[in-house]
Amino acid sequence: MDKKVVVHINKEEDIIFARKTVRKLGENMKFSSLNLARSITSVSELARNIYRYAENGVIEMEILSEPIKTGIRITAKDDGPGIENTKLAMKKGYSSIGTLGAGLPGVQTMMDEFTIESTPGEGTLVTAVKWQLK
Repeated sequence: MDKKVVVHINKEEDIIFARKTVRKLGENMKFSSLNLARSITSVSELARNIYRYAENGVIEMEILSEPIKTGIRITAKDDGPGIENTKLAMKKGYSSIGTLGAGLPGVQTMMDEFTIESTPGEGTLVTAVKWQLK
């Protein structure tokens, strides 16, 4: 499998494909079951957010390798409406559409690194990394 895989998200089936893709990457990298589950859940949440709020975007998954650890960088990018208040959106339990509000805060909790950038009217970029010792 390539070091970097891009999955376009514009229909619900793409969310499933993104989950399968990160699962395969993690399995090939010998991720622990816990790290694999966290990576799959994070991709699922990010892809679902793209589909639900922006209607289309991309999920990029990139294999990272350092001397003592390997990882997967997950980047979710869309050109949707953006997030008005990212600080509020990152508050556990907050939802702009009446859901549980666990998505973005959950991804941040499950992953080792997490950043979010969003501009209303221009879109959102989320980057998250899960590491595992070699």
